[in-house]
Amino acid sequence: MTKLTHRLAGVLETLARALRRYSRDDGKVLILGGVRSGKSHHAERLASRHPHLTYLAPGLPPSAEDPEWAARVAAHRARRPGNWKTIETTDLATVLRTATHPLLIDCLGTWISRVLDEVGAWEQRAGWEQRLDERLEDFLAAWAQADVPVIAVSNEVGSGVVPATVSGRLFRDVLGALNNRVSALSDRTVLVVAGRTLDLP
Repeated sequence: MTKLTHRLAGVLETLARALRRYSRDDGKVLILGGVRSGKSHHAERLASRHPHLTYLAPGLPPSAEDPEWAARVAAHRARRPGNWKTIETTDLATVLRTATHPLLIDCLGTWISRVLDEVGAWEQRAGWEQRLDERLEDFLAAWAQADVPVIAVSNEVGSGVVPATVSGRLFRDVLGALNNRVSALSDRTVLVVAGRTLDLP
C-alpha cells in the first residue's frame, strides 16, 4: 500500500469510530464517576448538541436549612443552557415513558437517596423492600423502552471503603446494583476520573 492509501485508511477509520460513537450517544448513555470527577460536566457536554433537552433533577430541592446543598443546586442551574427545560421529580419512569425530547438525568445517586426515603428504607418500615423493588423495576423498564436519547449520570460507589453505617451500606449496595442494571441496558457506559473519560466495553 502507498503512503496515501495508508493515510486515507487512517482517516476513514477515524471517521468510522466517530460515527459509531455519535450514534451510540443518540441512544442510552450511562456516565459514572466519583464525587467531583467531572461526570456532570461531561454529561452536559454530550447533551449540549441537542437543541431541545429536558433536564431531570431528582435530588432534594434547595432549602435554607442546607445552604451547602442549595449552593450546589444553584451552580448546576447556572450551567444549564436557556433552551433546556428542567423537571424536578422522583418519578423518572413516567418522564421516560412520555418524553418527546432528549433527556439528561442528574443523577441516579440523588434519586436513589430520595426513593429510599420515600419507600421507608431508612426507618425500615414494613414492606419497604418490595416497594423499592417495584420502583426500581418500573424505572428500568421505562429506561429500556425509552425512544429518545437519554443520558444518566450516576455515582460510582464501588471504589471506596465500606461505609461505617447501615444506611451508607444500603445506599452503596442499592446504587451499585442499579448501576449494573442500567449499564446492561445502555448503548454506552462511560467512566469519568479526574475529568478524563473512559469508554467501558
